[in-house]
Amino acid sequence: MQKLAIIGGTPLRGTVRISGAKNAALPILCAGLLTADDLHLTNLPDLHDVATMRRLLEQMGIKATPGAGEITLNGAAVDKLEAPYDMVKTMRAAILVLGPLVARFGEARVSLPGGCAIGSRPVDLHIKGLQAMGAEIHIEHGYIHATAKKLKGARIFFDIVSVTGTENLMMAAALADGVTVLENAAREPEVIDLADCLRAMGAKITGDGSDTITITGVASLHGASHRILPDRIESGTFLVAAAATGGDVTLCDTRADLLETVLEKLSEAGAQIDVGTDTIRLRMTARPKAVNVRTAPHPAFPTDMQAQFMALNCIAEGSAMVVETIFENRFMHVQELRRLGARIDVEGNTAVVHGVTRLEGADVMATDLRASASLVIAALLAQGETVIDRIYHLDRGYEHIEAKLSQLGANIRRLK
Repeated sequence: MQKLAIIGGTPLRGTVRISGAKNAALPILCAGLLTADDLHLTNLPDLHDVATMRRLLEQMGIKATPGAGEITLNGAAVDKLEAPYDMVKTMRAAILVLGPLVARFGEARVSLPGGCAIGSRPVDLHIKGLQAMGAEIHIEHGYIHATAKKLKGARIFFDIVSVTGTENLMMAAALADGVTVLENAAREPEVIDLADCLRAMGAKITGDGSDTITITGVASLHGASHRILPDRIESGTFLVAAAATGGDVTLCDTRADLLETVLEKLSEAGAQIDVGTDTIRLRMTARPKAVNVRTAPHPAFPTDMQAQFMALNCIAEGSAMVVETIFENRFMHVQELRRLGARIDVEGNTAVVHGVTRLEGADVMATDLRASASLVIAALLAQGETVIDRIYHLDRGYEHIEAKLSQLGANIRRLK
């Protein structure tokens, strides 16, 4: 099992390119199931989850022609309407093949998903939505088996905001008969990016970016080209790392409009931020000030940035409250940060972080994707060497993170 060894204490300086967004790429790859024509995608990140999704689609009969940062998918020969457990268990996003398969082929058999152990993320919203559109669904032997002669438009209300639920039903509705209205829909930029791709393929979608999305089904979708938007969580992670280490870092190929709440919190911490058309520069010349964060669905503060800000608060001036409202198990990084010398008290879904003047290197273990990122940031701050175990989580969501940090001056190496 691979590990990262980091010797901390060096401010990050320089320029780094931001990759395409994992959370946009995965549903957009699944959109390749909706057409028999070519779907050409660019700005595709080189990530473990992307590779897993590609293998899953190829196993179904999709022809995938990869290039450097791009891929062309052709769904003319899809003949296996199943996502098996061994492919799905490491990546919850595989549930996103369910809607497209039922919409285009009338049937799907998808294993109940796995992924990061950050709490309950039920698939019942996907199932109820498809049932409302006329699908018959049975859960048997750990698989969701869905059938429908033809999906019908429906009005669907989400009890809780679900990004993947919104994406799955939006893809399903694109080929349904009639009009589908998704209420209390997710508003994340990645949902808008999927809608942009589907529109390029001929879908009729309005309202994405709001909590009510309307999809008028069409008979078929055609091929298209689409550029995946920049990864706002990777952008935020590098900005927090720069702020925490007292650095001066410029991100390129990014978008500040995807990061408004994160940039506000970094400014509150004392960072100087300059925004260009596709660049963000952050400079930190003093010890960060502690900042309170409370996660909530977009456009509020993203849960995927909570752990990184907790690492920043560990060495900030003062104390900060971190409230997690999305996932119940998303404080598993706390005990690992404590091993580095952090002072953190947890009660329920609230953590109080008391800033200390320094952290010290130690052996730690990553528990999920964003927890891994917080440990990397903490290691960059710590005196001495930190070794982070189970970094396969990082490779699921950050493209070549050690290479990118190295070019910013970090002392980091991968141990095999």
